[in-house]
Amino acid sequence: MSHPKDQKARSRARIIAAATELFSRHGFEKVSISQIMKEARMTHGAFYAHFDSKEALYSASFVETLKDSGRSRLVKTPLPVKKLIALAANYWGLRQSGNVGPGPEAVLFNEIGNDNDRIRQLFQSSYEHLRTMLERRIIALNRLHKVQDGPALIRDKARAILASLVGAVTMAKVIADDEERRRILEASQQQILAMLKVGKDRALLQKS
Repeated sequence: MSHPKDQKARSRARIIAAATELFSRHGFEKVSISQIMKEARMTHGAFYAHFDSKEALYSASFVETLKDSGRSRLVKTPLPVKKLIALAANYWGLRQSGNVGPGPEAVLFNEIGNDNDRIRQLFQSSYEHLRTMLERRIIALNRLHKVQDGPALIRDKARAILASLVGAVTMAKVIADDEERRRILEASQQQILAMLKVGKDRALLQKS
C-alpha cells in the first residue's frame, strides 16, 4: 500500500511534468491551470494541494529543468557547438522528435516581454545559465584557435550569441512563411558560427 507522502510526491511530480511540457511550448501566459491539470490527468481542485499559484508551479518547473542530469553535465562543461547550432537551426524539429526535452532555453524563447516580476527573475536565471555555458565554450574554442580574449570580451561574445539565437527563434515563431522561417534560423546559425570562429569546418564541429 502506498504511503500518503509518496503518493503526494508522485502527484506533484506529475503536475510539474505536465506544466514543464506546456510552459516550454506555449509560455507562461498562454497556459492555464486547467490545461495543466488536464495534461496531468488530475482534477483542477488537486492543484492547490501542491502549489499556491501558477507562478509557484512555474518556478518549480524551471528548477526541475536545471536538475536534469544531461543539462547538469552541460553546466559543468562547455556547451557543445553542435548543441548550440541545433538550438538555433532546428528547435521545433528536435523538440517534436523527442531528442531535446524542455529546458532553460525554452524560458528565453517563450517569455520575451513578460512583465510578471517572478517570471522575469526566472528569465534572468535562464539567461545567466546559458550565458555561462557559452562563455565556457568560447574559452575552449579560444584555446583551440590560440586566441587570447579577455573576460569582458568573452562575456560580450556570449551576450551577442544569445541575442542572435533568441531573437531568431522568437521571430521565426511568429512568421507563417516556412521558407522565410528557415532562412532566419539558418542566418542566425551562420552568424553564431562566425562569432565562434567555427565557420563550416565539419571536423571541428564533430570534435566539439
